[in-house]
Amino acid sequence: MSPSSEIAVVLPAALHARPAGEVVRAAAAFRATIEVRHGERAAPARSALKLMSLGAPAGATVTVHASGEDAAAAAESVAETLRAAT
Repeated sequence: MSPSSEIAVVLPAALHARPAGEVVRAAAAFRATIEVRHGERAAPARSALKLMSLGAPAGATVTVHASGEDAAAAAESVAETLRAAT
């Protein structure tokens, strides 16, 4: 079984084009499979369009889930990117 990591993040801004693009860039640095979940919906962290389709507004809690060889570092990097999003 491959390692996995999950981190909850409260969004300071809605998950619109700019933060979604920043998440895609952060996710590209890792080999892990990374997804962002909001409610019942999930999107791969490597797709800005799918991230925006989550409809996560400012103040929403999302969960970053990563699995694979660098899962912990990938989840933390994407979570930190989301925390800094404006």
